[in-house]
Amino acid sequence: MDDAHISSLTAITSLPVQRRQFLAMTSCIVGYTALTGPINAQVISTPAAGLTAGEVKVSSGGLEIPAYRAMPASGSNFPTMLVIQEVFGVHEHIKDICRRFAKLGYYAIAPELYARQGDPSKYKLDEIPKLIGEVVSKVPDAQVAADLDACVNFAKASGSADPAKLGVTGFCWGGRQVWLYAAHNQAVKAGAAFYGPLAGKPDDLRPRFPVDIAANIKGAVIGAYGGADTGIPLDTVEQMRGAIKTAGSKSRIDVYDTAPHGFYADYRPSFRKDAAEEAFKKAIAWLKENGAG
Repeated sequence: MDDAHISSLTAITSLPVQRRQFLAMTSCIVGYTALTGPINAQVISTPAAGLTAGEVKVSSGGLEIPAYRAMPASGSNFPTMLVIQEVFGVHEHIKDICRRFAKLGYYAIAPELYARQGDPSKYKLDEIPKLIGEVVSKVPDAQVAADLDACVNFAKASGSADPAKLGVTGFCWGGRQVWLYAAHNQAVKAGAAFYGPLAGKPDDLRPRFPVDIAANIKGAVIGAYGGADTGIPLDTVEQMRGAIKTAGSKSRIDVYDTAPHGFYADYRPSFRKDAAEEAFKKAIAWLKENGAG
């Protein structure tokens, strides 16, 4: 997703909520989506050996939402990690991130948060504005929070996860949701937000942005943002830093000066190996230091 599309994501006017009694997606995306373009040679593929990994169904709002879950094949009481999708949905990159966390001893789960509104895999290359207008703009923040709550309950009921060690991470569209969910669920010990929008114009479906809820974050969120990300202006990063400071929060934001938007996405040209590795290493340390690992 390029910076122009990120800008449209932060500025788009949402449409009224439509109650639906069905799912637009009954399973997660297979592979990658056409929206992301050709897959880079440096793409990281984490094997599932030694893991229990695959699709599950999570009950939320009377519906069975598809999600991808990965955890060590043996043991229990694993720290719980919510993984929040990019704008492209739960495709192979997001599934791989779940496996990366599982290899580190986590119970990781990524729900398909557009399941009621539409399927990103149905859109072709260069149709990101269409995806945003037809699907993404119609996803209420309240729905996202409820689906993530349902995943926490699902993890707890499994007997394998320890929800007392609850963490959340997300990327792009999901990066914004990390901050919001950490404010929504006071049980979140720590979060890692990768280049999610921090400020914007509120509407009925997105009534608040991260800069508005810093004081409500009980846990600690670390943000990883790109200095060369023209879709998320650095002045909004400074706004968020100011809100964090005013709130007396433990949260913080690191800026990787030459990194563009999507610098952690190893399957895309935006990938910056050094920044990605450093940000992920810091995120893992942060999660553990703050009780989510």
